Amino acid sequence: MFERTDRILVAVKDLDQATENYQALLAAVVIDEQDSPLLGAKRRILQLGRSQVELCQAVAEGAIQQHVTQFGEGLFCGGVSVADMNACRETLKQSGIKFQEEDGRLYPEKADMFGLALAISEEQAQPVERYSGPVDYLYEITQVLDTRWQTVADHYRDKLKLDEENFVGITFARFGYEGVLLRFHPDRLDRIELSEAHDVAFPMGRFVKKRGDALYMCYIETNNLADIIARLEDRGQKYTRRTTTPVEQDGLWVHPAALNGVLLGVSRTTLAWGWSGKPELILPLETGIAS
Repeated sequence: MFERTDRILVAVKDLDQATENYQALLAAVVIDEQDSPLLGAKRRILQLGRSQVELCQAVAEGAIQQHVTQFGEGLFCGGVSVADMNACRETLKQSGIKFQEEDGRLYPEKADMFGLALAISEEQAQPVERYSGPVDYLYEITQVLDTRWQTVADHYRDKLKLDEENFVGITFARFGYEGVLLRFHPDRLDRIELSEAHDVAFPMGRFVKKRGDALYMCYIETNNLADIIARLEDRGQKYTRRTTTPVEQDGLWVHPAALNGVLLGVSRTTLAWGWSGKPELILPLETGIAS
């Protein structure tokens, strides 16, 4: 049912500070600002490559204020697109997944989604123009699990009409988890990752112990990793390298403190195919350019 991972919603305390942060670190561009009575927030929409970041500051009691009070700033919601919103509504209703709606966007109840917070928008008729900067697009939202990942994957497959043929099993000893990539399309990286983690020796396991099944992080693809590294280092922000090579060229993870509580994975163009079922699609570094 899903087409793309198209955005994230971030709960912030100060829109202007957060905006300056995302502009400086990721070259995001402000394109719109809207009120959301449903969330009790003002949303500032930033274009990030072909994807969007919606910074949400509470202006009344509601979900954003509750998130900031309970957890602080951070990733509030992952966004996915669908080709037919009417069909999506019907699928959710038939599957018994309750949802709220505002301005043509659907917000399924987290209680029906093993704690996953989603915003479902209709796919634009024309391809989204990629804005300049080092970010190509958002390709993953990650859910960590205390529940068995197989149980959650089956639930999403059956309730959300996802094609199991596109799923790819994953195990990462480096971070102490196993799970599955719920890819939406055989030839695109867009997906929801399910990561079951229990070992409190790892950050994921500690997060699960505190929060249970929940949205955890997201991933972007970059055409210019060196630029992102320079932006982070210029502002003294922390990140974890993917490799131990003299110069990092493959990817990194940006510390949540750098991006208003959002843990952000970054990988160079096509590299993610290496763990996404089609390693033959990885472009060598010398030819790895943005599409």
